[in-house]
Amino acid sequence: MRLLITGGAGFIGSNFIRYIINKYPDYKITNLDALTYAGNLENLKDFEDNPNYKFVKGDICDRDLVNNLVKDVDIIVHFAAESHVDRSILDSQAFVVTNVIGTQVLLDSAKEFGTRFHHVSTDEVFGSLGPDDPGFNEETPYDPRSPYSASKAASDHLVRAYYHTHNLPITISNCSNNYGPCMFPEKVIPLFITNLFENKKVPLYGDGMNIRDWIHVDDHNRGVDLIIHKGKIGETYCLGGNNELTNKDLTFKILQAVGRGEEMIEHVEDRAGHDKRYAIDFSKIKNELGWEPEISFEDGLKEMVKWYKDNYEWVKNCKSGEYKEYYKRQYNI
Repeated sequence: MRLLITGGAGFIGSNFIRYIINKYPDYKITNLDALTYAGNLENLKDFEDNPNYKFVKGDICDRDLVNNLVKDVDIIVHFAAESHVDRSILDSQAFVVTNVIGTQVLLDSAKEFGTRFHHVSTDEVFGSLGPDDPGFNEETPYDPRSPYSASKAASDHLVRAYYHTHNLPITISNCSNNYGPCMFPEKVIPLFITNLFENKKVPLYGDGMNIRDWIHVDDHNRGVDLIIHKGKIGETYCLGGNNELTNKDLTFKILQAVGRGEEMIEHVEDRAGHDKRYAIDFSKIKNELGWEPEISFEDGLKEMVKWYKDNYEWVKNCKSGEYKEYYKRQYNI
C-alpha cells in the first residue's frame, strides 16, 4: 500500500508513521508536512534512510504539490492541522486556512485521482458534556465551542459532503485527547512534565475541574490502522481512552510521576470558553472492528516521563527552534 500522510512530522502523525513502518515494512509512505512550529523531523530521524519513506516539505494548501503527490498513492491519511486551542483563541485565521481550505484541497485531489481518504478529527467538534451526560458517539450533534473545534467541524462536514456528493471513499475518526512521546511541549502534559524538570510551577486553569478523556497515541494509531484497513467506507468511528480525568487529578498524577508536590501548582485564569467535559463512547469500533484501548494512563504517563527525561535535548531544541536549522539547510526552507 502507498500512503500519503499529511502532518507526519507532528506528534500524532510521526507516531503513526513509526507504527506503520514497524508493522508494515513493505508499505511506501510519503510524509507531507509544512514544518510549522510543532512539526519536527527529529521525531522520524531514524527513518531518513528507509527506502520506503519519503519526506516532502510543503503546504496542504498547495494544489499543484498535492496533486503531484496524490496521483501516486492509494490512500491519504490526513493528520495535518492547526490544533492548539489557545492559539486559535488568539488568532483563528491559520486554523481556517489549514484545517478547512487545506482539507478541501486534499479532497479535490482525492476526487480527481479516485484516492481513498481518511480524515483524523477530534472529539472537540461535539462541544461540551455535562457531568452525567453519556459520552460522545458517532451520532452526537456537532456543537464546537472554540475556533479550533469549529475549523475541525467544518473539515469533517466537507469530508462527508465529498462522500455524498462525489462518492469519494472516505472514513473519519474522532478521538479524545492524545498523549505520548514526541508531544510538543506547549501541550498540557509535556508542558507540566518539562516545567517540573526545570523547577518551574505548572499553570492549572481555573478550578481544575474540567474533565478530559486521555488516549495513548499508540492506541489511537492502532485504531486508525484498523479503520483504514477494515473500516466501512462513508463511516465515522470514535476513539476514546476510557480514562476521564479532571485537570486537577491529571496535575496530581503528573506531580507524583515526576516526584514533586502540590506546591508546584500555580492557579491561573481559566481559558475563554473552556469546555467542561469530554468523553468518548467507542462501542461502535469495539463491536465492529474489535478495537479498545490497551494502555493504562498510569503506564503511559510513566513511559512519557521517562521519554522526556531521556530526550531532554529534543525538548530544549523544540523550545528554542534550534532543531529546525539543520532542516532549513537540508530542505532549503
